[in-house]
Amino acid sequence: MHIPPPVLTVAGSDSGGGAGIQADLKTMLALGTHGMSVLTAVTAQNSLGVQGAWELPAEAVRAQFRSVVDDIGVQAVKTGMLSSAELVETVAELLAGLRVPVVVDPVGVSKHGDALLAATALDAVRTALLPTATVATPNLDEVAQLTGIRVEEEADMRRAAAAVLDFGPRWALIKGGHLTAGHGGSAVDLLTDGTEEHWLRAPRHDNRHTHGTGCTLASALAAQLAKGDTVPQAAVAAKDYVTGALAAGFRLGAGIGPVDHGWRWRDAH
Repeated sequence: MHIPPPVLTVAGSDSGGGAGIQADLKTMLALGTHGMSVLTAVTAQNSLGVQGAWELPAEAVRAQFRSVVDDIGVQAVKTGMLSSAELVETVAELLAGLRVPVVVDPVGVSKHGDALLAATALDAVRTALLPTATVATPNLDEVAQLTGIRVEEEADMRRAAAAVLDFGPRWALIKGGHLTAGHGGSAVDLLTDGTEEHWLRAPRHDNRHTHGTGCTLASALAAQLAKGDTVPQAAVAAKDYVTGALAAGFRLGAGIGPVDHGWRWRDAH
């Protein structure tokens, strides 16, 4: 009997199905792992934005985590939306007891510009959560939130990565997708542990339907790590999967549609 590697996402729900827990579980399935979830918040969310968010109590988050980890076990964990300092600290404490790869996506704002992290939680992300990370995956807005560094061009990404690594993750994956087009026409990310450096490039696709990109990349990384990839191997595979999902992103509702988590399956059929 083949048992797919179990991967856990600790994140918020997206009722529109494009990001959050929903994106994470779709990605984990697409990449051959068994996705499990610890829900941290419920959002009312669609293609136009986030209309409401309700955080779960720390006790509920702790109970979900223990329930899954103590019985089923995990081979990698991915964290997403943790909106308060209390939740950040609770999750960091739970992760500190694990000996598996952890991917921290320090979600700060939604694709529509909605704040998903209380300002008071930023310090907890820096001091408690990031030190638990095997890989931290901030986008450029999140880099600015966490470090104060504004990345205007590729050359700035090294400085940004160094500042993120100072908070304690083993690797930083700085996502350059928000850099304005014109940088060789490619979407570039920088993966580094402060010694090794990997520049990951992919073609930019002229498609506005990009909801869930960050969640999807972090989940793909976690899935690949659970399957035994090294961090650089996992990052290359995750970037390839996300690039295909972005190219196939589709219209849903009146705003920004999601990336297509099932693009490989659809291509094959």
